[in-house]
Amino acid sequence: METAPSFLNIAHLDVFYGGIHALHDVNLHVDQGQIASVIGANGAGKSTLLKTIAGVKDYRSGDITLQGTTLPKQPHEVVKTGVMLVPEGRRIFAPLTVNENLMLGAYSVNDRAKIAQRMQEVFDLFPVLKSRVNQPGGTLSGGEQQMLAVGRALMAAPRLLLLDEPSLGLAPMVVDQLFETFVRLNQERGLTILLVEQNAALALDISHRSFVLETGEVKIEGRGPELLDDPRVRASYLGVRQA
Repeated sequence: METAPSFLNIAHLDVFYGGIHALHDVNLHVDQGQIASVIGANGAGKSTLLKTIAGVKDYRSGDITLQGTTLPKQPHEVVKTGVMLVPEGRRIFAPLTVNENLMLGAYSVNDRAKIAQRMQEVFDLFPVLKSRVNQPGGTLSGGEQQMLAVGRALMAAPRLLLLDEPSLGLAPMVVDQLFETFVRLNQERGLTILLVEQNAALALDISHRSFVLETGEVKIEGRGPELLDDPRVRASYLGVRQA
């Protein structure tokens, strides 16, 4: 009996930047309704992986499928399949208001009732955005801008949410709030999440499945909590040495 394909499946993926081989024969899969994380050192290829899934970066060989269908290579077409990327550094439109930034996330939605419902759902998750709705995005704090970037992605009602370094440069209290929101989205809405994160301990703690990327290759994979106790991961990414 054949098993059903994973929700997201990446097979033998090779990505280059000019002559630099950024991703080497990467294979990973994420089941529907999971939170999966990718950890690794700077330059390991983590952000490149998410950009490639999202169609921002082209790949030379391999395959990326969502529910058995190969994802297109153009970003706007990838969005139509239900895949949304929250990029590193947030990349909100600073001169535009919170409302305008959120509306951009729903650019492909023609139903006004759906747009209004989704915006209310974003405000329920991040009440501070409602109080800043007419404020330019560039005047928000770093944490509020990250909430706006996540909210913008949620306006498209994604099936797969890609999060690239969401904790970068944020205060611990804000990071905790954001990660609680990610878990809530997963548990209450069944949203599948693929997370790239510098805070390895935090990422592994909330992940059903995790992958360690080293110089463009997947070296270790397993359940997130199990990798928290893996001596190799503890020594290299959690700063814990065996006695």
